[in-house]
Order: sequence, then structure tokens, then C-alpha cells
Amino acid sequence: QVQLAESGGGSVQAGGSLRLSCSASGYTDSNIYMGWFRQAPGKERERVAIMSSDGTRTYANSVKGRFTISKDNAKNTLYLQMSNLKPEDTAMYHCAADPIYSTLWVGSASYWGQGTQVTVSS
Repeated sequence: QVQLAESGGGSVQAGGSLRLSCSASGYTDSNIYMGWFRQAPGKERERVAIMSSDGTRTYANSVKGRFTISKDNAKNTLYLQMSNLKPEDTAMYHCAADPIYSTLWVGSASYWGQGTQVTVSS
């Protein structure tokens, strides 16, 4: 059973930075795909960043140039470096994983973390 645990959220002022971490355990398939999603109150869940097995990174247009997804395979940890944060980035951020890339892409991943709250004030 894959388990995901996010950390690193918090409250920052606009223009600030945060780094989210997602520690993964319970899987042996090195081809499992991972990504970050977020959901603000009253809004649909949004795909933020996805990393494919060949290292290709895909970002939502709203975060391009400000967020960077990375992964430390030795630590089984996924990261999301967020810079120049805006109030509209305020949301619960979730880490997700799935052995099928397309399933992760559409937000139907098999495994989800509990989430970490990011709040950006103006």
C-alpha cells in the first residue's frame, strides 16, 4: 500500500516562497508517477505539476515560471518549490501517485496524501 505524506505548507505573504515535500513509502515500482494537485474552497481540484518517469515536468499555466517540481529518488520524496506566491495560490495542496501516467494526469490517481495548507496573504 502506497502512503504519501505532505509537509511544508504554511502562511506567507505575497511574493514569498515555500517548499512542499511529499514522502512516499510502500511501493517498489520505480515507474510510479507522482504529482501535485491543489484545491481551494469552492473550486475544483487543479493539477499543479506532474513529473513523468523520464523526468519531463508539466505545469499548470498559472504556476509556470514560479513553481518547480522535483524528486529525490534516494529519499522517495517529491518536492514542489513555490516562489513569487500569489493570493490565488491559496489552497490545500495534495501529493498524488499512480503507476499509470494518464490516470494521474486526469486527477484519478490511486494514492493521495492528506494535504498541506498553503495560505498566501496580500
